Amino acid sequence: MINSIIQGIFEKKGYEVVCIDLSQVENASCGWFIICHGNSDTQVSAIAESVEDETRKQLHIHPCSVEGMQNAEWVLLDYGDTVVHIFQQPFRVRYRLEELWGDGVITRVNELKVTE
Repeated sequence: MINSIIQGIFEKKGYEVVCIDLSQVENASCGWFIICHGNSDTQVSAIAESVEDETRKQLHIHPCSVEGMQNAEWVLLDYGDTVVHIFQQPFRVRYRLEELWGDGVITRVNELKVTE
């Protein structure tokens, strides 16, 4: 699932993709956060739609819920154990999720590495 999500992000040129493994963090609400940002509401919406398209095409799944598409400052796609956060850059800086969840294992993703 993570590769499908990251592929959707890279399809629309998402920036600074980060995966946070929260599986060993006590009281975490899910196992993974995937975080990125875009430069405009249009790009943030396009990234979110691309992630939904890739997960639907490749895995035949849909997010349990989608929040924030109306103003596209911070879009959240909830896939149960994996939650995708797509920000506009100023909002990503403001909310600093990487710092808030720093107990997790943080991996910066520079390119998609597809595993067969």
